[in-house]
Amino acid sequence: MPDAESEVTADGITARYYETDTERVLAFDRDGATAAVAQNVEGYAMLKVRPTADGDELERYYGFDMALDHAAELLGVAPSILPVPDAAADMGM
Repeated sequence: MPDAESEVTADGITARYYETDTERVLAFDRDGATAAVAQNVEGYAMLKVRPTADGDELERYYGFDMALDHAAELLGVAPSILPVPDAAADMGM
C-alpha cells in the first residue's frame, strides 16, 4: 500500500507511484480508465507505457513528457492535468 506521498488526486485523476522488485510504476486511474508508466527499478531504462500497471507494453519512450502524453491519451485528458507524485518526478532518461 502506498504512503500519502506516493499518491495524488487532481481533476478526477488518481496517480499512484510505487516500486516493485523490478520496476518503478506510475499508475493513473480516471473513472475506470487506466494507464501506467513503468521503468526499471534502477531508473535508467526507457519508460514503458501500458494500459494498466501489469498490462502489455504499448510503447517505449526516453522522455517522461512523451510517456505522460501517451498516458493522457489513454485516459482521454490533456497531459497538463495529469497529477504526478513527487517520488515519480525523476522518471525518464
